[in-house]
Amino acid sequence: MPILNRESFKDSASGDALPKLPLPSLSETLDRYLRCMKHLLTEQQFNKTQKIVKQFGAPGGVGELLQSKLAERREKKANWVYDYWLNDMYLNNRLALPINSSPAMVFPQQNFKAPIDSLRFSAHLISGILEYKTFLDARALPLDYARGQLSGTPLCMEQYYRLFTSYRLPGPDKDTLVAQESSVMPEPEHIIVACKNQFFVLDVVINFRRLNERDLLTQLEKIAKMAGSEDEPVPPIGLLTSDGRTEWAEARSVLMRESTNRDSLDMIERCLCLVCLDEASGTEQSDTTRAAMMLHGGGPSMNGGNRWYDKPMQFIVGADGCCGVVCEHSPFEGIVLVQCTEYLLKYMIASPSKLVRAASVSELPAPRRLRWKCSPEIQKLLSSSADKLHRVVNNLDMNVHKFFDYGKEFIKKQKMSPDAYIQVALQLAYYRCHGRPVSTYESASTRRFQQGRVDNIRSATPEALAFVRAMTDRKLIPSDMEKMELLRCAINAQTKYTVLTITGMAIDNHLLGLREVAREMKIEKPEIFKDKAYLISNHFILSTSQVPTTVEMFCCYGPVVPNGYGACYNPQPDYIIFSVSSFHDSLQTCSAQFVKCLVQGLQDMMDLCKRCNCGPNPSEQRNNPAVEMQIQTETKDKTSQRTPDSTKSQQNTPEVLVKSPETTFVGPQIQEKR
Repeated sequence: MPILNRESFKDSASGDALPKLPLPSLSETLDRYLRCMKHLLTEQQFNKTQKIVKQFGAPGGVGELLQSKLAERREKKANWVYDYWLNDMYLNNRLALPINSSPAMVFPQQNFKAPIDSLRFSAHLISGILEYKTFLDARALPLDYARGQLSGTPLCMEQYYRLFTSYRLPGPDKDTLVAQESSVMPEPEHIIVACKNQFFVLDVVINFRRLNERDLLTQLEKIAKMAGSEDEPVPPIGLLTSDGRTEWAEARSVLMRESTNRDSLDMIERCLCLVCLDEASGTEQSDTTRAAMMLHGGGPSMNGGNRWYDKPMQFIVGADGCCGVVCEHSPFEGIVLVQCTEYLLKYMIASPSKLVRAASVSELPAPRRLRWKCSPEIQKLLSSSADKLHRVVNNLDMNVHKFFDYGKEFIKKQKMSPDAYIQVALQLAYYRCHGRPVSTYESASTRRFQQGRVDNIRSATPEALAFVRAMTDRKLIPSDMEKMELLRCAINAQTKYTVLTITGMAIDNHLLGLREVAREMKIEKPEIFKDKAYLISNHFILSTSQVPTTVEMFCCYGPVVPNGYGACYNPQPDYIIFSVSSFHDSLQTCSAQFVKCLVQGLQDMMDLCKRCNCGPNPSEQRNNPAVEMQIQTETKDKTSQRTPDSTKSQQNTPEVLVKSPETTFVGPQIQEKR
């Protein structure tokens, strides 16, 4: 059985032992902002922006006033940007959670030969979840440390403790992230099992004893039988949670009029997590189809109603072996999701079924089916939610591709950072597809600080643009050595900005803080935040994230703007998994075409490296100590608003090959960029 090292980490779970997030100087942020935006704007736009920024940062001006207020806020709060960031990134966002916000981890394809096999898998999975939660409850997770040249820095652990204790409550204008507070006599813990669009309460503690795996299987068998024996059609209430947040908040208020519905909502909102027993989708299994199924359940005609999107963790177990987890992203970042799911997969490989040594609980009470009273108004709302989810499902253009030619080991042999290298390749791919650079988001962790979440690495650097132009513009005829020098400059620029970001000195959170302070002070919105350049800077057409794993699984998510791409990547030693998403109704995007350009760019970069037999000279290494730095990144976080936009051609892509997870368990470690 996998064992976690019960290492005490004192008060670092709450982050008290960590430094506070620094506040960059106003002049530094404004200078970086101009540098980040100059090559993304027309000359006329930039000249206007330059004047606006100069006025904003003038001595005695509004910028200095807002900066002073932020400095006061930093003194009073553990993390001066946390609330602003959480609201802006998630809670104020009115878009539906599926695809727009909630990422998914896709597990290896399972081979279930009979219905009992998927239930056994589910019982085993729940055993792992309960085991992991014992470490959370005991505050016994090993402390995460940063790696690389800033290695040894302890990281904030707060996010782990929201995995099974949070709930995103919909509101008419803004959602609320609810944290369950433990009490002296907590109620028996329970999991909600979704099956055939019905919800069942599975108590995992009965008579003060945690159920063992055999008992869990017995209860799951009862649930499957109960779900199949319901005579009357059951309303797919879960569909309501897939709607826009304002629409779901309104529907929830209608549901709450009935005490039966209030009781059912209460049981779901207080559960540890959901386990969704999905029916076979009937589609051919590939990495692309499984990724889409994790993100949206196939819509109302498949498993779209077999969900409750407000819960942070929904484990999906399909009868056809399509398995994974979809998470509500506001409580935690991708690395926390990865650490938890890697533990579970390794647990299931290494541990047969001897979780609880105590005798089985005899005469187990039957699981309880949650009941709903549905008025004609609710039925109408359900129909509307179903129509919207159907459109969302048809609109998603998903393409999961495994790049076989090389992986991070080849890149490291070139003395380059794999993450920075892949980010430059993504810039090259977009430029090849669309002929221009665009605002790019790459999430990077700020967990070195109290309550740290993420900030944005702005990967669309001037240096990256110079390289991609050299690789694509036929009017330019640079030599291979000149191209190689441009590639190194692009990678160094990317790495330097990454270091700024993880040390709390990037621009996005700072600008957000200045904007929100102005709003709180009820002063007129400063011109810098009304300027078109600011809108362009926050319209992240390319939304990216490195989510590396040590077991065979991969992450996926949707784009954050209608005419954009979501690009998640998982670099392995000898291959790289890419999950690329866009929208069919955008005339500007096509996931298959983007993947094609990405593959071509990666091959071109490899050929260039081989021709130049590259390796940095010693002075370069001394001047750029961060080139080989390992940087922690997280699952992509969503910012911008959307509106739709493409029709595109579909293309079959190679399946991601599945290898067996390691059978020896190593306690959660921070996977960082190399």
